Amino acid sequence: MTTKAPETKIVDAHRVACDGGEGALGHPRVWLSIDETKGYVECGYCDAKFVHKDFADKVGEA
Repeated sequence: MTTKAPETKIVDAHRVACDGGEGALGHPRVWLSIDETKGYVECGYCDAKFVHKDFADKVGEA
């Protein structure tokens, strides 16, 4: 059984930054690379899911 990511963002770059988006309540900024075969990456701190726009219909919200 898989749990949905707290937040899914569709992006147009294969390298993205995540800081939790909560200001002082967030986490340290990390740079993530989207795998070009999977089309998405998940943040190790907040579990936000970044999906490349080319894979948005394939990966969806799952």
